[in-house]
Amino acid sequence: MKLIVGTRGSKLAVTQTKIVVDAIKSNFENIDVDIKIISTRGDRILDKSLDKIGDKGIFTQEIERQLIDGEIDFAIHSLKDMPSELGEGLVLTKTIQREDPRDLLILNSKFKKIDDPIKWLKENDGMRIGTGSKRRSAQLLKINPNLNIDLIRGNIDTRLEKMEKESYDAIILAAAGVNRLKMDWINSYVLDEDSMIPAVGQGALAIEIKEGNQELMNIFEAISDDIVNVCVEAERTYLAAINGGCHMPVGALAQVNEGKLCLKGIYGSEDCKFIVSSSLEGPLEDAQRIGRELADKILREFEEKKR
Repeated sequence: MKLIVGTRGSKLAVTQTKIVVDAIKSNFENIDVDIKIISTRGDRILDKSLDKIGDKGIFTQEIERQLIDGEIDFAIHSLKDMPSELGEGLVLTKTIQREDPRDLLILNSKFKKIDDPIKWLKENDGMRIGTGSKRRSAQLLKINPNLNIDLIRGNIDTRLEKMEKESYDAIILAAAGVNRLKMDWINSYVLDEDSMIPAVGQGALAIEIKEGNQELMNIFEAISDDIVNVCVEAERTYLAAINGGCHMPVGALAQVNEGKLCLKGIYGSEDCKFIVSSSLEGPLEDAQRIGRELADKILREFEEKKR
């Protein structure tokens, strides 16, 4: 059986796609997979923040078009780049094991090692921090309102280069990408979820196929991780219920502890000046209910705070 998978062309996107391809080949010796690189609008426009370009579909639309047209059999995306509603005729399969969902603080090489990244952010007014995310910006300003948050876009290597050449003191990156590319040489520090809630689905991979392709659905179910799928179901239900996109600071992280699902979420104002956070827990089988109820709870608190 021969399959074609579509992906963006960055080093990280190709690495992530190869992880899925290797999982398929390890479980199905009769399946061969070719990788097709597809350029997206989000890859080409690097001088604007995501909320100025459009919704999260900027990283997926061109790939999805080839999926609908039958030029590829499935697509691999970072789940955090997926809009809450997919295009007509497309579905996500179950996904595989998740990488670390948290964010990293990456320091410019002019700084020595530090012990506590949150303390460093709190104590260093005026530091120039690079990010293209409103979610990260709002949470950074909550940690220290005197930080200077500036736009930075591009793949990981591009952002690291810009940090050094364009005088950023630090940048924020997803731990998942740094880990998958084995970039253990950079001066990085994990930001715990109590201080920096990640994007919905961060660290997880989205596997997208045409609706009704049961053969592919079965293949991906065979290599999937049950706990990861419960967690991302809760997170994406929350995203859909809160109607969050690139224009508002929104994030969520679901974790399973002692057999219970705990979902933490944030939602903030478009100008990043204030955010609301809360959490909810319950049985694993209630992932969708937990996502919807947490969204309702946070939206109520957000409206009350705005008054």
